[in-house]
Amino acid sequence: MVRHHRRTASTHPSFNVTRTKPRRWPLVLRFIKGAIHGAIFVPVFLHATFTALIVYLDSTVGEFGLPSSIIPSLSIVVGLMLVFRNGTSYDRFWTGRNLLNECCTAVRCLTRSFLVSSSRVSLDGSAAGDLFAPGESTRAERADTERIIRVLVASLHAIKHNLRGEYALSGTSPAASSHPELAALLPADIYAHEDRGLGLPLQLLVLVEAYVRRGVARGWFHGPQASQLSVQVNALTAAYGRMEAIRTTPIPVAHLIHMKQVLALYGCVLPFSLVDEFGWWSILIVAIIAFTLYGIDGIGEQLEDPFGYDKNDIKMDGIVEDANVECLVLLDEWKRDQAGMFQ
Repeated sequence: MVRHHRRTASTHPSFNVTRTKPRRWPLVLRFIKGAIHGAIFVPVFLHATFTALIVYLDSTVGEFGLPSSIIPSLSIVVGLMLVFRNGTSYDRFWTGRNLLNECCTAVRCLTRSFLVSSSRVSLDGSAAGDLFAPGESTRAERADTERIIRVLVASLHAIKHNLRGEYALSGTSPAASSHPELAALLPADIYAHEDRGLGLPLQLLVLVEAYVRRGVARGWFHGPQASQLSVQVNALTAAYGRMEAIRTTPIPVAHLIHMKQVLALYGCVLPFSLVDEFGWWSILIVAIIAFTLYGIDGIGEQLEDPFGYDKNDIKMDGIVEDANVECLVLLDEWKRDQAGMFQ
């Protein structure tokens, strides 16, 4: 007799944000994925070409060398500006990651509280409200709980898309938008108001807050508990607002302009101070220095807005998907196993 086993996809917590494949190449040999070589190739090439021109003129026309004593003064300025640039950008990246974690934590806490508090159901399965003791839920109320859990999870996807400027179709249901995860989570009777300036995350969190009020009326939440749930909703809203501030507040353009100009000036002065001592080797030396400095600046530029699709950005898709999986597994257990974890 042949036994057929049902195969399930293998997974684990944080499956989408943890690396599962070993690196095929050492990081020192990587030049494409996650690297910034492509972004800095043009300035490095231009500085190397300019150095070649200076070396050629120095060897054929006349003396073009300058005292090397001018380099240390410029090096201090360039170093300080690069430290500020990279430090500020990484702080934005790390703060954004922590705020996204706060959003996921709030969603997990609200999901847990909603499912546990609404898990009691009458033994006869009747939908008549007067047959239920305080704290027990009718089928309609359980459907309401399932709906709000999906709305709560969808708020994470909405936050992700809003931070990337990927808005739902104005005046239409998010379920009909081009984002399949929203279509899978939200009912068709929810319509977006982004054409009127209301972000979908805030709209969904209003529905969550209204559910807390209904839970109090049903006897599921007492006053202090409802207050704590509202605190979680407020924390989720505040974390999203701070991520919006990161996205909409770039590093001042005056600093960016001066940074680029100082790097270009430093790279153009280097050949004159190196040509007498190193000759044609100056081309390679200037290219290496330009690669180092422009690379640090390029990393800071990528980390400045950490919510996009760049390889070095926050893995928002994986983080949100992991929270999505966790909450929907809890919802599935809540729906099918009344004698399990929620009793």
